[in-house]
Amino acid sequence: MDSSEIKSNVKLRYAEIVSSAGNNKALSCCCSPAGESTGCCGDSSTLQQSIVESDLGLSCGFPTRYAALQPGETVLDLGSGAGVDAFTAAMQVGEQGMVIGVDFTPEMIERSREIVLKNGLLNVEFRLGDIENLPVDSGSVDAVLSNCVINLVPDKQMVFREIFRVLKPDGRFCISDIVTDVEVPESLKNDLALWAECLSGAVQKDTYLNLITEAGFKNLKIHQLSEFENPGEIQIRFLSLTLEGHKE
Repeated sequence: MDSSEIKSNVKLRYAEIVSSAGNNKALSCCCSPAGESTGCCGDSSTLQQSIVESDLGLSCGFPTRYAALQPGETVLDLGSGAGVDAFTAAMQVGEQGMVIGVDFTPEMIERSREIVLKNGLLNVEFRLGDIENLPVDSGSVDAVLSNCVINLVPDKQMVFREIFRVLKPDGRFCISDIVTDVEVPESLKNDLALWAECLSGAVQKDTYLNLITEAGFKNLKIHQLSEFENPGEIQIRFLSLTLEGHKE
């Protein structure tokens, strides 16, 4: 299947999601771990309000929980959506830090920017762009986050190369994503609807880890690996994986 067709379909699906959200209500989506929510941290600040407003229920893990973000750091969120992880990261890096969210769906960028303006936030910004070709300078960020996004991208190897490029020396990533225990069959790979539901684009866990090491990352650490909600008719185990890696 042509990668442009996959990306167009994914973009359309996520434009529909943000259009359907309405009234700042979180959605139930295939990319939400069963029984979990992203939750909020900190006090009743404008950033916390931003987290509430931006949570569309599209997560499969909690990368901000394990990223050990520090005050003053520059953080990049890949596939930032309406901004829930970016706003959470912004609370952690503080006023001296900066968070950049990148998403290729204009409607998501519009929503996240509206939340920024509404709450008068100065340490978070959102850029329209493709995570296979990031609109971010090389060696400019301390940490990269991503939450249930890389499985949606046809060229995952390019994504990890781009992550490596934009990180500073000694930088790190912490990402949550969907992987499998066996290779996804061709019939599933050609299902556009299931691509947009985070399933058809998933790859085997070992393949996923190999792509990361081939990009140059060291010291991979798996923080969480758990069963992911799976439509009963698909005889494959989908797993929610949260891991970190380091650029030396």
